[in-house]
Amino acid sequence: MEETIVLADVSKEYGSFKAVDRLSLSIRRGEIFGLLGPNGAGKSTTILMMLGLTEPTGGSIRVCGHDPRTEPLQVKRKVGYLPDDVGFYDDRTGMENLLFTARLNGLPAEKARERAEHLLSQVGMEQHAHKRAGTYSRGMRQRLGLADVLMKEPEVIILDEPTLGLDPEGVREFLLLIQRLSREQGITVLLSSHHLHQVQQICDRVGLFVAGSLLAVGTMSELSAKLFADEPVVIEADVFPASDQLLEKVGSLDAVTHVERAHSGELVMTCRSNAAADIARLVVESGASLHRLSTKTYGLDEIYHRYFEGGQKHA
Repeated sequence: MEETIVLADVSKEYGSFKAVDRLSLSIRRGEIFGLLGPNGAGKSTTILMMLGLTEPTGGSIRVCGHDPRTEPLQVKRKVGYLPDDVGFYDDRTGMENLLFTARLNGLPAEKARERAEHLLSQVGMEQHAHKRAGTYSRGMRQRLGLADVLMKEPEVIILDEPTLGLDPEGVREFLLLIQRLSREQGITVLLSSHHLHQVQQICDRVGLFVAGSLLAVGTMSELSAKLFADEPVVIEADVFPASDQLLEKVGSLDAVTHVERAHSGELVMTCRSNAAADIARLVVESGASLHRLSTKTYGLDEIYHRYFEGGQKHA
């Protein structure tokens, strides 16, 4: 798959302080990538280097095929950037703010108005188009901000902590809006955040970032497989009737190391590898009813904290 953003061995130093330390990262066209890390990890510095707003001390960056250091205008034409606090002219309406952005990007007046109306509808702001931006709530300003970065039809959208200050329902709606727009228009999205749940909700892949270094990159399942490779697989099953004979057969499987009945009556099996298919087969062959079979999965919170316990890179 084509890569839209490529960073190779990128560093950024301020005197003796390393804000970003030999960062290598590739983001694929059309994916939603989450850059996850605590405040001060170097996420915003990395974004500024991608946009050509600050220069790296070392390494190379390509965004949509351009080098932000030598071709900053070409990068800015193809990338939309939404910071955590969007600035608008508060005495102008939402529509007027979008038309101003359109003029800055050289869009003809007729096309600009048509596109602004379309985008305001897409982000759910058509009813507020002619209200002054100074009257907008935080959530409305973020929606207008998303319409604003889409005015120039970017290939990439970079969102830096875009949900700060939004209530839970506002966060949910905003993230779903980003996801829908990315899927429908094939836009590459880089979402920088320190909120695990939000990143897990919509991102295809995640990069765990701390103290200027990228500890790990992958999908949830890939990160979990790397991190918990030596952990036993825990499988739970609701079976009726769960006879002693069935427990003995399940326990005789090579991959199963332990079987027990929980207080709730379900079977809990500890395995060396995922034996779910073999367990299901034995239950069905025994004539018992299998109501549920599940394998324990690790969420981003567990993955995040486990990686950060050691603070070491995982291959």
